[in-house]
Amino acid sequence: MDTHPTMPAQDRPKRSGIKLFLIVFSAVLVALLVAIMVARWWLFPSQLQPVELRASEKLELNHKLRALGYQQDAFPEVASAEALEPQAYSEDGASREVRFKERELNALLAKNTELASKLAIDLSDQLASARLVLPLDPDFPILGGQTLRMNAGLEVAFRERRPVIVLKGVSAWGVPLPNAWLGHLKNVDLVEKFGAQGGFWQAFADGVEHIEVRDGEVFVKLRE
Repeated sequence: MDTHPTMPAQDRPKRSGIKLFLIVFSAVLVALLVAIMVARWWLFPSQLQPVELRASEKLELNHKLRALGYQQDAFPEVASAEALEPQAYSEDGASREVRFKERELNALLAKNTELASKLAIDLSDQLASARLVLPLDPDFPILGGQTLRMNAGLEVAFRERRPVIVLKGVSAWGVPLPNAWLGHLKNVDLVEKFGAQGGFWQAFADGVEHIEVRDGEVFVKLRE
């Protein structure tokens, strides 16, 4: 004979409703915690890790900078110990081609500026991208004391015998900014727009015979 008390029929829906509520509440709580963790990582990232070159890479970068006319080595700790000797100027046999690797550009930021942990450059086919993480002033409304994350992209190419530099866009916290906020310069060739006005963009275009951004590298050939 069964001696266990039978649950009244009217209590069964109540128990089922409580169980369903607990399941839904647990699912919502887990989703909320995951969302908070993702938002903390995505919206307020930690500072970037500066790029550190190996000794051979530092020496190679020193040579590239000297080829461009920079006599002061970026990394003097690996500079050649040879004494600097007087030398007559000559362009005979001089190469006008310069290649910089993505790691080299980021290492220069780490070495010579305060942007090492705030700015990073990425090079892919015909695209140069920059990532910026910037601590906000504590008095900034709502987000004071947090870290702003911004990304920007430039198309870099060479077409019709001239360099092409096009602003592809700027985003803040992963949200693309409106073209109006960018001065209506999105998807605009900056060389074509400003080159005719003289100044930097005209001088830049006149001095470049070829430019190309590849995966992890930028190549520039200068005019005579």
